[in-house]
Amino acid sequence: MGDVVVGTDGLARCAWAGSTPDYLEYHDSEWGRPIRDDNGLYERLTLEAFQSGLAWITILRKRTAFRAAFAGFEIEKVAAFGESDVDRLLADAGIVRNRAKIEAAIANARAAAELPGGIAALLWSFAPDPPRPRPADFSAVPATTAESKAMAKELKRHGFRFVGPTTAYALMQATGMVNDHVASCFVQLEQP
Repeated sequence: MGDVVVGTDGLARCAWAGSTPDYLEYHDSEWGRPIRDDNGLYERLTLEAFQSGLAWITILRKRTAFRAAFAGFEIEKVAAFGESDVDRLLADAGIVRNRAKIEAAIANARAAAELPGGIAALLWSFAPDPPRPRPADFSAVPATTAESKAMAKELKRHGFRFVGPTTAYALMQATGMVNDHVASCFVQLEQP
C-alpha cells in the first residue's frame, strides 16, 4: 500500500499526516494544492525558511501568529518593514524569534516586490514539465531536485535569503508545483 496511514474515516493518507490532528488537517486541505498568487507564495516561502532546522509542526502551529506579525504576508507591507519592526518581531513570542530569518523574510519581501513578473511567475517557471508521476512511497521522494536547485540559485541571484534547494523543494511540494502525495493516498490532485 505504500507509506500510508488509514484514518478513522477509512481514508488512506500519506503516513506523516497521521501523527497529529494539525498534520491531518494540513494534509487533507492544503498540502500540495496549487498556490499561484504572489502573497500566498511569499507566505509559504517565508514559512518554509523559518522551518529550516525545526519541525514543520512548530511553524504550522505558529502560522496564525506569523500572519499577524508579518502583515498577512502582504509583500509590499513587509518590504516596508524597518529596524523597529525587526525589534518588534524579535520580541514576539508567537513566532520563531531568529534575527537572521526575520531579516531574510524582510529582504525576501523586498526582492519579491522588485521581480518584474512577480514571484508567482518566477517560482512556477520551475515546476517540472511534464509533471513527475506520484511516488509509490516516500523512499521515492527526493530532498532536492534539479528544479529545486535551479529555483534556489535563481532566487539567490535576485537577492533572496534562506532559500536553499531543500527549502525550495519543500516549497514546491507544499504549493502544488510537484505532487508528492503517495500513489495510495486518497488525495487526488490535478497536475499543475
